[in-house]
Amino acid sequence: MKIGITCYPTYGGSGAIATELGIELAQRGHEIHFISYAQPFRLPHFMERVYFHEVETTRYPLFEHNNYSLSLAAMMHEVAIRAKLDLLHVHYAIPHATSAWIAREMLGDRYPLKIVTTLHGTDITLVGQERSYFDITRFSIQKSDGITAVSDYLKRETVDRFDVRADSIEVIHNFVEPRLYDRSAYKCHKDAFLPPGEMLVMHVSNFRPVKRIADVVRIFARIHKQVPSKLVFVGDGPERPVATAEADALGITDRVIFLGKQDSVAELLACADLLLLPSASESFGLVALEAMAAGVPVVATRAGGIPEVVEEDVTGHMGDVGDVETMADAAVSILADDRTWVRMSNAARQIAVERFGADVIVPQYERYYERVIAGDASAPAEPQLAAGGDD
Repeated sequence: MKIGITCYPTYGGSGAIATELGIELAQRGHEIHFISYAQPFRLPHFMERVYFHEVETTRYPLFEHNNYSLSLAAMMHEVAIRAKLDLLHVHYAIPHATSAWIAREMLGDRYPLKIVTTLHGTDITLVGQERSYFDITRFSIQKSDGITAVSDYLKRETVDRFDVRADSIEVIHNFVEPRLYDRSAYKCHKDAFLPPGEMLVMHVSNFRPVKRIADVVRIFARIHKQVPSKLVFVGDGPERPVATAEADALGITDRVIFLGKQDSVAELLACADLLLLPSASESFGLVALEAMAAGVPVVATRAGGIPEVVEEDVTGHMGDVGDVETMADAAVSILADDRTWVRMSNAARQIAVERFGADVIVPQYERYYERVIAGDASAPAEPQLAAGGDD
């Protein structure tokens, strides 16, 4: 198949999954065309059967604001014709599914281009529910030939909030490449962060408010009182000052390390003893899966799609949102007992490989593409005329 993929190329779960999917599909013999404003950050400089098409926005005085959506549609249209694409796979409903629909309308009946839209989370739970975006988000979803969601939780949210038929959405979970996250493949760099005998607790995110960064610090402060350890933050974002202020207030500034954005997350996870993910909500919890693939137990909130990834008392523990004490106690129970840590580490790696490995998930996308191209995927419901956002 010849497949066009559009995603946000910057740091984030959707861009990472979209890029890894394209790489995996290319290795399986498909021709992949990435269409975006920048090369995806996880895309190597060259790969066989992988092409990148940069979208440039026109600088014209008439357009006071960025016209990326139209430029993207124009590039999708051009690539579809030149590369003879069978399908466009877009990640995030807006603006990507909207631009894909425009490109298909431009092609007309002479070129039966199919569109698959993958919903990742904030396009449904945050952006799409803004009143000004609600109707166009629903329209773009329902005009797709195929819709996938990365978790059962996200499917339910989409059905409930956007009046989309349940049988029109296929749940295909996020995945990992097991070899990339094999901790035995990396030299341990723990001595760069902490002395022998201490534990390394890690948090990886984009530091948005939904990640509850202050809770990460509060949980760790309680952990450190019972288990000598350090907290390593990977990533960056608007809530970083909150983390530094909380660490200072709790008197643990010397126990907290900020590494900023890092490309080699797998190598860093290979050093970790525990991942903290106390988010208010997660559509899936990709970083939890990546940690599990590296054999790292996870302590997280029982929120959104996380329970579909983390198995209670098997690969880690979960607590209610904001329940810092329960999550800290759970973390200590793992870190203070070698046998518990080894049991959970082994189970985490096994489940990540057997349930969420690329060899398991990518073929699901291939089969779904074939159904969409053949017209066998369930047809999305037609848009309703109710006022935007009023359920």
